[in-house]
Amino acid sequence: MSEIYGKQHKNMQDKFDTKQLADSVGENIVQSEISDENKVFIESRDMFFLTTVDHRGYPTCSYKGGNPGFVKVIDSKTLAFPSYDGNGMFLSMGNITACNKIGMLFINFEVPHRVRVHGTATVSSDDALIADFHEAELIVRVNITEIFENCPRYIHKYKRLETSKYIPQAECKTPAAQWKRIDVLQDALPKRDQTIADESGGTITPEEYGELVKKGNA
Repeated sequence: MSEIYGKQHKNMQDKFDTKQLADSVGENIVQSEISDENKVFIESRDMFFLTTVDHRGYPTCSYKGGNPGFVKVIDSKTLAFPSYDGNGMFLSMGNITACNKIGMLFINFEVPHRVRVHGTATVSSDDALIADFHEAELIVRVNITEIFENCPRYIHKYKRLETSKYIPQAECKTPAAQWKRIDVLQDALPKRDQTIADESGGTITPEEYGELVKKGNA
């Protein structure tokens, strides 16, 4: 059986009389390889949540979005996904280079379903897969430790409306991030981004950016 339970989990299971249940669930749902069914589900997703751990021991939870199929199942033990242009903090990617243990949560909000992944990850700017993802900066490869489905009963139903206009598409130019127009950030932008404000209608204040966020235009 997977070593997914530690002493802290077993103490809680004893307290709530769920040890036998937890052992049964663990034996039946926790797998070490990606099944064909889970492969189809993962590769149909256009988003997932990624957890990493920073140098202080704090978990970082990050939303990752792309076109359906932006997470590729390479084989039964390996999956990969791209890292696109972000805010320059590189929290998730940096965390992986220091602590390679990660978690991934894939959810379907329209037909409630979820799959969780634990694994060890690597980050590379030289991975051959980078050519498969338009505008990708890095590729993350994940070696699967555990993969399992969770009960979907608390997943609220949401309907998907549209793809973010910022998801890189090979057939058109990706719009520049609106926050890169904020006046107080201009001197800190990397050279490649220093013309964005002029090309996008000028600089804006943090307050103006906040209004764009509120209106869904950021």
